[in-house]
Amino acid sequence: MRRTLHVLMSLLLMHSLSPLRSALAIDPPSAALNALHYKYLKIEAKLLKNPFNMPLYVESREEDYKAAVEIYGVIEHPFETVSSMLAVPANWCDIALLHINDKACTYTKSDNAWLLTLYSGRKFYQPPEDAHQLNYAFHVKVQQHDYLALYLNAANGPLSTKDHRIDAEMIPLDKDRTLLHLSYSFGYGRLGRMAMKTYFATIGRGKIGFSTVSTDDHGNLVYVAGIKGAIERNVVRYYCAILSYLDSLKFPADQQFEKRINRWYDLTDRHKRQLYELEKLKYISNKRLEQKNQIALQKKAARSDAAHSR
Repeated sequence: MRRTLHVLMSLLLMHSLSPLRSALAIDPPSAALNALHYKYLKIEAKLLKNPFNMPLYVESREEDYKAAVEIYGVIEHPFETVSSMLAVPANWCDIALLHINDKACTYTKSDNAWLLTLYSGRKFYQPPEDAHQLNYAFHVKVQQHDYLALYLNAANGPLSTKDHRIDAEMIPLDKDRTLLHLSYSFGYGRLGRMAMKTYFATIGRGKIGFSTVSTDDHGNLVYVAGIKGAIERNVVRYYCAILSYLDSLKFPADQQFEKRINRWYDLTDRHKRQLYELEKLKYISNKRLEQKNQIALQKKAARSDAAHSR
């Protein structure tokens, strides 16, 4: 029972990602760009000084049958590099594979629309056929010289979750730095609420996120827990995956995957209280196997695409 619950919660938290109401979806590019500039000025001090030891700001919310998390980070790479890499669907599969729960990812194009299929499961090695499969539509909303906005969305997921969505937007801060804003949120039904309540009362007890809610009697920070803590851990893992992907680009192509998985582990290992799950050697071993599976799945998807286009 405990193992089944853990698997269900892993799937729920991996795939239930989408902003409750994103300004990105309703504002014209200039308004969204200005809003992101304003947000940066508002949180700049918190980006410079925080418990994460990196320029990162995290906030989350939960209301009714919805939950969401927003993350803002300063990336030490030029906007041209970040925006050009993140606008490519295939690169998101390379990014996603770094996450400890993602077992494979493939990308296909149909009727001028990109589809990303994500296979997710437990923290241990799993072949993709044993993982949960979720199909995300990939959209670049705005791409211009000083602003990029994109989103991925899926209608349904495990445990009655719905309206899954990932939003990313970015602007240049100067010639060498980029501000990245990621939004994740999801809706869920009664089954999902019951599963989460049980999980956080048992297996997930004591797991914490990154935003703080208060201080204790000794002046120590008290971090958010529960569903908000869980989705914060998830989004920081993806943020570290994006950083690791970008940092690997300076190396020859045949070395990039090894650089990425080592970098991802080292970045997440800075936050052991929130993110520790496996020893590094086990994580590295699992990812090497999972990359082989991903390559095989992508070749199969490419053959299927070619057959349908004839």
